[in-house]
Order: sequence, then structure tokens, then C-alpha cells
Amino acid sequence: MTDKPRITILYCTQCNWLLRAGWMAQELLQTFSDSLGEVALIPGTGGNFEIRVDGELLWERKRDGGFPGPKELKQRVRDVIDPDRDLGHTDRGSLES
Repeated sequence: MTDKPRITILYCTQCNWLLRAGWMAQELLQTFSDSLGEVALIPGTGGNFEIRVDGELLWERKRDGGFPGPKELKQRVRDVIDPDRDLGHTDRGSLES
């Protein structure tokens, strides 16, 4: 057993959000590879899309007005699990116009 944070992503199977949930999981695992104990995908229904860190609701599609982008999600996760961590270009913005 690990004491590293566990992230869960509840997604709606009826809405076909598995790919979105998997993408978010992949982004988090890539960025926080040594800091996370687990990222779990949880199939659900009813338009649900929720991301939790150790049970604490971090993102909820209806409450937060849609889906998170990778940048915002990574920043929110960082703020919970390692607030002093620099996320590099994610924190400094994009050069795209």
C-alpha cells in the first residue's frame, strides 16, 4: 500500500466519455508519475464527470461548467498534492496566439 494520492475519474459511459477520462488520466500520470499512487477510471451514468483526489472533489462537470483542460487540471491537482511544485510551461502559459 502506498501513501501517495489516489485520483479517481468518474465518467459517463452513456455519454461516451471514456476517451476523455483516459486522456485526463494519461496527462496526470505523465506529469505526476512519481507523486501519484493511482489514477482510477470509474464508469458511471447520468452525465457524470468528476475528478477526485483522495475523495476530495476537484472537478465536477456541471458545477465547474464543462470539462477541464489539461493545464487547469494539472494546476488543480498540483495545488492539492504539491503546492510548491513548478509545472514548467504549464504554469507560464502558452506561446500560441
